[in-house]
Amino acid sequence: MPPAAGPAGLARDPLAGRLPVTIITGFLGSGKTTLLRRLLRHPAMRRAAVIINEFGDVGLDHELVEASSEQMTLLSNGCLCCAVRTDLQETLRELFVKRRAGEVIDFDRVFVETTGLADPAPVLHTLDSDGMLGAQYRLNGVVTLVDAVNGMEQLDAMNEAAKQAAVADRLVITKTDLADAAQAASLERRLRSMNPYALVTSAVDGRLAPELLAEIVPASAGALARDPDRWLAAAGADARLHDTDGEVAHAHRASAHDAAIGAFCLWFDQPFTWDTLGASLEVLTSLRGPDLLRVKGIVNVVGEPGPVAIHGAQHVFHPPVTLAAWHGDDRRSRIVFIVRNIPRASIEAVFAAVGALGPAAAGRH
Repeated sequence: MPPAAGPAGLARDPLAGRLPVTIITGFLGSGKTTLLRRLLRHPAMRRAAVIINEFGDVGLDHELVEASSEQMTLLSNGCLCCAVRTDLQETLRELFVKRRAGEVIDFDRVFVETTGLADPAPVLHTLDSDGMLGAQYRLNGVVTLVDAVNGMEQLDAMNEAAKQAAVADRLVITKTDLADAAQAASLERRLRSMNPYALVTSAVDGRLAPELLAEIVPASAGALARDPDRWLAAAGADARLHDTDGEVAHAHRASAHDAAIGAFCLWFDQPFTWDTLGASLEVLTSLRGPDLLRVKGIVNVVGEPGPVAIHGAQHVFHPPVTLAAWHGDDRRSRIVFIVRNIPRASIEAVFAAVGALGPAAAGRH
């Protein structure tokens, strides 16, 4: 990841004015469309644009539809619904061009509903693979829905379901009213162990407080600097976040997919240089890119006035964002890794090999 010049981010907030894109994923039947239908009825969401797959087969609701064109549909609450006829990259470009020309509503956020079998990683890559998209849009986060009735079996049997849960920033358990309470509680414990860095909540019939999805990542670099741990560990200061090499204190019904996925945070006492940070991440992506499901970090880089926020998925990293100042006295770097079949020690070895660890090993928190 050859980083852009850090200080350049201070002249203009690199997040300001960029439209937040929230990815809503989940296995077949998990309730994605029901959640969107409820969400879009909320007044705070009246200027949202929604991109969904297979429009017409999983349409939002005839009650919401006001007028229709071949590809774009205006919803009765003012939202814009768009079908993916080609690819997401082209659709996002077209939406922004039409917005700027006044041909569609002046939307202020985008929700992307993936198909039930979709791998979220290519959607994450989209925002970084096109220069115009990267300048106009920013990733707000990944929201994964898991069905309380069928979720255990889907996690057992389907690699896609396990990966969707692993990469999430928000995990929403649906259909809890239809599941046995013990069954739902067991699923929640399992999800927390698979991805301890996601906020876990539940929704019955799509009812979910919009603020849980509105700003998963703060809308400005200043807000992110004031609360960086909200992004890194959305569940707060819960003891579950302090993992021990991927082990969890509570038992759950595990599967081979669970065993393959690990989540941990490395802490670094010594500041990075841009060279050591870039080299470490480049080695990781070249050696194990497909298995780096998510990487998020707040990093102390020599010469920068504040921490540097990094984010990547598999082999693609978004441009780093330099924040104006540190929040609090702790200047240690912390990088969260959600991986598949990569031992923690292997990642520590990469950082050690390029000199990023310095005289002290990465902290085990």
